[in-house]
Amino acid sequence: MILETESLAKRYRRRWALRDCTLAVPEGAIVGLVGPNGAGKTTLLHLIVGLLAPTAGTVRVLGGAPDRALQAGRVGFVAQNAPTYPNLTVADHLDLGKWLNPRRWDTTAARERVDRLGLPARQRAGRLSGGQRAQLALTLALSKHPDLLVLDEPVASLDPLARRAFLDETVAAATATGTATLLSTHLVADLAHTGTHVVVVTGGRIRLAATTAALGTTPAELERAILDQLGQSEELA
Repeated sequence: MILETESLAKRYRRRWALRDCTLAVPEGAIVGLVGPNGAGKTTLLHLIVGLLAPTAGTVRVLGGAPDRALQAGRVGFVAQNAPTYPNLTVADHLDLGKWLNPRRWDTTAARERVDRLGLPARQRAGRLSGGQRAQLALTLALSKHPDLLVLDEPVASLDPLARRAFLDETVAAATATGTATLLSTHLVADLAHTGTHVVVVTGGRIRLAATTAALGTTPAELERAILDQLGQSEELA
C-alpha cells in the first residue's frame, strides 16, 4: 500500500478534528476525498504529508514516516489555493523546483508541460489567472515524479471550465505515470470525473470508503450514492 492509516486521530485542545480514521490507498489509485467544509479533510491530508503530528493512531506513507517521504520528494503536495510565489516568474518556479528536488526533478517534463499549457515562462505568477496558478503548482508537484500526489481542494476557487481542465490534467498525468493520487474536494460532481476510489468524511470520521465501480457505473449513479451517504446537497459548503 502507498498509504495506510490506523485509528488516526487529531485533537486541537478540546476539539477532535479527526477520529478513528483507518484508510488504505493502493498503488496507482486515484482517490477522491469528499466532505463538507470543516469535515476534517485538510487535517487528514496534513497528517498524511507530515505537516501535523497525530494525537492518536498511526499513518505510514510509502512504508515509513510521512515527513520523510515528503522531504525525499516522494510525495507531491498542492495545498489549498495552489500557493505560488507572486513575484517569481514561471521559469523561476521551475528553477526553484529543480533546486529543491535535485534527485527526482524532470526538467524536460516540466518545461514541456508549461509550454503545452501555454504558461508564459517570463510571466510572474502574481499575474497569472487562478487556473494558470493551479496548473503551475501541479506542474511543480508532478515534475519531481512523486509516488503519491496529495491535492487539498486546489480547484475550489476556480470557475467550472478551469476546474474541469485541472481535474482532467491531473487524472491524465496520474494515469500516465501510475502515481497514486489523493484529491480533496467538497464538490461531489468532481468525483464523477476523477478516479478509482471515493472516501467520504463528515464530522471528523470516515463514513464511506469504496471503489467508484462499486458505487455506480455512471457519474449520476456515483453522485447519488455519495449524496445518499451524506444526506446533503451537491455542493457541501
